Amino acid sequence: MSPLPDRLQAGSPYPLGSTFDGLGVNFAVFSANADGMDLCLFDPQGGKEIACLPLNECTDEVWHGYLPYAKPGLLYGYRAHGRYEPEAGHRFNPNKLLLDPYAKMLHGDVRWNESLHGYRLRSPRKDLSFDKRDSAPAMPKAVVVADRFDWTGDMRPNVPWSETVIYEAHVKGLTRLLEEVPRRERGTYGALAHPTVINHLKRIGVTTLELLPIHSFVQDQRLQEAGLANYWGYNTLGFFAPERRYMAGGGDELRIAIRRLHAAGIEVILDVVYNHTAEGSELGPTLSFRGLDNATYYRLVQDQPRYCVNDTGTGNTLDLSHPRVIQMVADSLRHWVQSYHVDGFRFDLGVTLGRDGNNGFDPRSGFFDVLRQDPVLGQVKLISEPWDIGPGGYQLGNHPPGFAEWNDKFRDVTRSYWNGASGTRPEFANRIAGSADLFDRRARRPWASVNFVTAHDGFTLTDLVSYNDKHNEANNEDNRDGHSNNHSRNWGVEGPSDDPQIIETRDRVARSMLTTLFASLGTPMLLGGDEFGRTQNGNNNAYCQDNELSWFDWNQLNSERGHAMSDFVRRLTAVRKHYPLLRAGHFLHGEEEIAPGVLDIDWFDERGEHLTNDDWHNPEGRALLMRRVRRRKDGVLQAVSMLMNGGDTPLTFTLPKPSLERRLVIDSAEPLAEERVVGDTVEVQAHAVVLIVGTEKHGDAPHDDADPDGGE
Repeated sequence: MSPLPDRLQAGSPYPLGSTFDGLGVNFAVFSANADGMDLCLFDPQGGKEIACLPLNECTDEVWHGYLPYAKPGLLYGYRAHGRYEPEAGHRFNPNKLLLDPYAKMLHGDVRWNESLHGYRLRSPRKDLSFDKRDSAPAMPKAVVVADRFDWTGDMRPNVPWSETVIYEAHVKGLTRLLEEVPRRERGTYGALAHPTVINHLKRIGVTTLELLPIHSFVQDQRLQEAGLANYWGYNTLGFFAPERRYMAGGGDELRIAIRRLHAAGIEVILDVVYNHTAEGSELGPTLSFRGLDNATYYRLVQDQPRYCVNDTGTGNTLDLSHPRVIQMVADSLRHWVQSYHVDGFRFDLGVTLGRDGNNGFDPRSGFFDVLRQDPVLGQVKLISEPWDIGPGGYQLGNHPPGFAEWNDKFRDVTRSYWNGASGTRPEFANRIAGSADLFDRRARRPWASVNFVTAHDGFTLTDLVSYNDKHNEANNEDNRDGHSNNHSRNWGVEGPSDDPQIIETRDRVARSMLTTLFASLGTPMLLGGDEFGRTQNGNNNAYCQDNELSWFDWNQLNSERGHAMSDFVRRLTAVRKHYPLLRAGHFLHGEEEIAPGVLDIDWFDERGEHLTNDDWHNPEGRALLMRRVRRRKDGVLQAVSMLMNGGDTPLTFTLPKPSLERRLVIDSAEPLAEERVVGDTVEVQAHAVVLIVGTEKHGDAPHDDADPDGGE
């Protein structure tokens, strides 16, 4: 190899990042306020700086240069020169090595020490002081890479939204204890596509695997000192680089896994964190964005730019109103779609991304506009977490068309209804019918509501029916962290119980919640492990528990209870797939008459009578029957009825007219019961839900469960 030159050629301002062209590498990094920029090169171990070359060209606020003979594998970072004036929002310090925001691979980890801060930690002037120590030895380095993966023949599943079943899981936690996976590969990207995992997901009817953050992230110093870890990964350092902790070997493990999942018909969605970075508040370290251009990348307090706006609760907030910051986010998303073939994204604290500077949330903000019009990003699944802690931070239902949203109202009222809370019936009815009051605008569809009962943030399903209170003592925060109002119920004993009656009640309530999830209009999301009874021992905030508390115990799947629950989930997804009425592609309002006196959706009490206004407002009302009706393409009337008994005693439901040939397909009180024909009355046990399919008696028309429409 020829020796590297001692100076850079002019190069190009586009594309940003490091780009290998076969003859050398182009480097380009944005900074609107820097006075100068140096490219620093390191030996293969990342410990010794072997060159520091000025980027003498700056075009449209992009500093750039071309290094002949450089090739993939080269380690590098930047040093930015400029004003260190925190009170004006500027924090340039050339003593601090800065990670390229566009780095596609990292080498090494952050090694916490005082040199990582731009100021002297022990100075009484705090961040107004200036630290001259070199941070390079403590910093990870960016790696020049060249994408060469052959995607020929890869077929994206492109699962329609109305048929989507999401499974939320953590890369490491999913397979760390899975014995069928070779020990070295457990907890890695490669293990995601192990046949045992794929077969399990296919068996229970999952179409889409949603992964907790896999962007390179930082292990918090506070957690490390406490003997804990940032397990979930919501502390991003590099938006283009996959987290190395999940690699067993080469950099293509994730691509291979995604390709194998695609071959099995399973999509992959990434949970992404573009609302903040790992640099924390103005008192945090200088790792990348802060040192490159603090005043551009971060939202700063108006009239007091020394301080970061903290709408995220993490200390800083990225400024998505700036075009270069939006560009970075869009470029990152496109990178994951084009280079890794991911099928969509779930945006953490999505409201933050839609804040137009200091003007609050705007569904027509630049972030949403860029994604919706983009020919690449506009074709993948986009899901927002529709809240943050900023002013006006709760925006459920207010995102633009093309986005789905996590529906916490569905979560809370489903928990409350099945745990016996009073006054829940009207709200519950709205949620299971697709939350039209929230989403039926601007031609949005029911799939925009991502329905869930549990998620990574909170109790597992087993814990939801086993604990009245959170038990987060292992987090070393005196049980102060995590939500206190969980709408949970232990049914007699806090935590595990050997009482058969308590166990039976807990399992029944859990099955009723799952049945509600899969029988409601909207997109169901299942928390990984809930299908076989995963527990976190009452910890509802296991973000720092990288251990058996969070990892999936696959032995539970092989237990009698675990297998029974997973088989019940399999039946639920099969029923949902088979009957289009359970996944309607449009909202139902009870205004369309399908047959004389029969509406597309309708509500009844246990007597088969329409609920009166007084019934709806009766806080002790626990019975509810929701019926959805359609005409199939062969003209046959078909109905699906949910009979729900949230009370403590069995109820006999009378099914409303017209009289149909009816078959019970799901009973959460009898999970092993076969489908059977029923009459006009059906007994529903306490805390149970029954699904009944009715088909019109229509001459020689098919009366079985075949769907001649072939879908919706």
